[in-house]
Amino acid sequence: MDDITVIRSKRKTLAIQVDSDCRVIVRAPLRCSDRIINTFLESKQEWIIKAVGLQKERQKQKITPDDEQVVELKKKAEEYLPGRVRYFASIMGVEPTDIKVTSAKKRFGSCSTKNSLCFSYMLMLYPEEAIDYVVVHELAHIKHKNHQKGFYNEIQKVLPDYKRREKLLR
Repeated sequence: MDDITVIRSKRKTLAIQVDSDCRVIVRAPLRCSDRIINTFLESKQEWIIKAVGLQKERQKQKITPDDEQVVELKKKAEEYLPGRVRYFASIMGVEPTDIKVTSAKKRFGSCSTKNSLCFSYMLMLYPEEAIDYVVVHELAHIKHKNHQKGFYNEIQKVLPDYKRREKLLR
């Protein structure tokens, strides 16, 4: 495994991930030795091989819309998403300051500190149930700016089956 990146930071534990480009990323405490990191990598070798294989499989299945499809997806998102945001915002008792459709490739939605919501047009490639989950997820960030228990409790109030919906995005 040649493509390994080690990121040291003020953390207490070692963690490993394989990103969408099949790069292995190890997150380690600042003072963690290379020997400990290498031992950790060796112990996780089977998991790494499986995770890299999974990412390669996802890359094969990845849909890349052409220019014409992008225009259509953006139009569909701009027509569809504001209505869903209004619907769920009224249920949740929140009010976003703005709604934008973006060309984001790595995330479906985001909520700024000023409660402005952004949604990727790529979201339109997914079922309505998954889209609603992303809308509710971002609206929940208006009340909770993190991913702690209160945040997920907020989502669960509106979408009791949110975990199933979240899986539709993978």
